[in-house]
Amino acid sequence: MDKIKALEVFSETVKRGSISAAAEHLGLSRAMASRYITLMEEWTGSRLLHRTTRKLSLTVAGEQALLLCQDIRALTDGLAAMSPDIVSVPKGKLKVTSNSIFAEYCLTGLIIDFLAVHPEIQVDLQVVDRTVDLAEEGIDLAIRISSSLAPNLYARNLGYCSSVLCASRDYLNKHGTPDSLNDLKNHNCLTYTYFGQSMWRFHQESDIVNLPVTGSISTNEAAILLRATKMGAGIAILPLFAVEQDIAAGRLVGLLPDYSLDRLTVSAVYLSRKKMPPAQRVLIDYLVEHLRLP
Repeated sequence: MDKIKALEVFSETVKRGSISAAAEHLGLSRAMASRYITLMEEWTGSRLLHRTTRKLSLTVAGEQALLLCQDIRALTDGLAAMSPDIVSVPKGKLKVTSNSIFAEYCLTGLIIDFLAVHPEIQVDLQVVDRTVDLAEEGIDLAIRISSSLAPNLYARNLGYCSSVLCASRDYLNKHGTPDSLNDLKNHNCLTYTYFGQSMWRFHQESDIVNLPVTGSISTNEAAILLRATKMGAGIAILPLFAVEQDIAAGRLVGLLPDYSLDRLTVSAVYLSRKKMPPAQRVLIDYLVEHLRLP
């Protein structure tokens, strides 16, 4: 039987002076109300009520039980009255990971804006240019830019990352501008460990060309690759979100526009959909709504 209901029946019985009056008020039969009183006495291990044909009164144990009943009912009534918005206010710390170049150009500003809207949340942003094990490193959310994800992970699509082949004007003035893919063999091609490395893939309509390249710099840090390209070290494939302003301003030049590069998916990746903390859910929703990629 429902112990919370038993508390209610006991309190109403004392308030109204009889089990019959309490039963009528609560929409119960007298027999059912009596069973709840019996449950209360079995639960407490004490007689709670003195019963006579004319009068009902509390025992000492009954007086103590009534005080506790009032406290418990006040608590349950308060919980029932709480707004769902109050109960589910997102709060707590989230551990988020991203590669460095995406964190710098896209994610940091979004997180700052998000935290202004949700001040009860804190974000621990871990910036690493490698694929981390979410379970092993206690990551709540990973932002990944890739063509595929591990099958044991869940993901929300945040958009797509386009890439562009580019170089600085200074480099091109010194070494010339490539007019064809074959010309790249004569250039210093700066490569990124996690995107193509020394084999670059180009698309032209339905054709795919895999081109081996060489260069003086290879790195697993995309921000270093961008810096080296802007300093005139060579030609590189870089994400459009990181270089679009430099290209618009003329600091970098997009090359071989007749060819396109692989477009990768940007995903918010997490371990489980079950019992997802409200803070994690609202951050993912915020990123889906506000992230804008060129």
